[in-house]
Amino acid sequence: MEICRKTSDPPRCCNSALSFLPELGVKEHFRIVSLHNWLRSRVTPTAANMQKMEWSGKLAVLAQDRAASCPEDSALEGEHSDHMGWSIHDSASGSTSFPEVIDLWFQEGQDYNYLSGQCGENRTCHHYTQMVWATSSRVGCAQHVCQRAGSQRELFVCAYSPGGNWKVNGRLVVPYKTGAYCTLCTSAMSGCFRLWSHLGGLCETPRNPCRMSCGLHGRLNVSSCQCQCAPGFTGRFCQVRCSVQCVHGRYREEECSCVCDVGYGGAECAEKLQFPFHSCDVRIDGECFMVSPEADTYYGAKLRCQEKGGILAHIHNQKVQDILAFYLSQLETTNEVTDPDFETRNFWIGLTYKMSKDSFRWDTGESPGFTSFAFGQPDNQGFGNCVELQAASAFNWNDQRCKTRNRYICQFGEPGLH
Repeated sequence: MEICRKTSDPPRCCNSALSFLPELGVKEHFRIVSLHNWLRSRVTPTAANMQKMEWSGKLAVLAQDRAASCPEDSALEGEHSDHMGWSIHDSASGSTSFPEVIDLWFQEGQDYNYLSGQCGENRTCHHYTQMVWATSSRVGCAQHVCQRAGSQRELFVCAYSPGGNWKVNGRLVVPYKTGAYCTLCTSAMSGCFRLWSHLGGLCETPRNPCRMSCGLHGRLNVSSCQCQCAPGFTGRFCQVRCSVQCVHGRYREEECSCVCDVGYGGAECAEKLQFPFHSCDVRIDGECFMVSPEADTYYGAKLRCQEKGGILAHIHNQKVQDILAFYLSQLETTNEVTDPDFETRNFWIGLTYKMSKDSFRWDTGESPGFTSFAFGQPDNQGFGNCVELQAASAFNWNDQRCKTRNRYICQFGEPGLH
């Protein structure tokens, strides 16, 4: 069947008949993408940020439209629109195949000097540089037979996105960064895809970089590799159903624990405590602060304070911060330490990062109106979810892993003050 397709572009070959090939099938798509990835993983010098390519049906349609328009000027492949790149090959109909065309494009790399970023004199390298452009992560291709001057020519067209072959001050940007495989991948493509031969490596979007599951009652946060549990569930994998009953206190759903009323302690706030429940190291505006001689994890420290009828300290203003910082700075010679197996100079307070709120919150659920984070803090991006007073920064605040063993500060309010 002979056709002449109408396009919005200026007519280039509609005075000739165009013959038409069936669209590429799924097997051809797979073969084209696999060959691209195979060759991209074998560039010389090796690439540190080369991304894995995926097939794009949208790009394939655009490639088909361009092939069917039978462009006679090969310079059109250098056109960039919508951040796309193009490669076009013209040959006698039936004389070659797509894999052979892709291999020809890659062979242009023999004439490309990576160090200078230049192609050999009177040589063509732009098909090669587009094929190995590190950030071009999607490809779609098509082929079409065009009738020209009494002979049939077959066009092979590939569209790439994002495109490559960009220039700065007339000089071509190098297509990729050199180095060991997958060492300069972006955070969004932190996986390293290796082909069956286990040679080379391409940056890819990791399917599950944490290699863990949160089951039926949680959702995995891939940036922090932590589970965000549904109400009523807790545990690392949200596998534990909460069954805490807070007899004299308030239930904290996010942590599956109780915040006890003053005068009560224990895991379920069922134990009546006699006042005074503790000895005060510092008294500030009627609030009593006790500094522990022993160390524990954040949640262990929280439970120990609760057993005494208090909470991990909340610092709501600069006055409390200044007094506690001064007191802690004097402790090395005045406070007995009962556990020598930990960093004794940092102290837990009752502030944690809540992923569900995307913010730091006091253990009572309040959002802090006052903060005193050290310069450059917080900086652990979801891994340091608990807050300590850090000796190295004059007891300003630092986000830290909750499993770290620190001393801690309990806070108590006398009856009638709350």
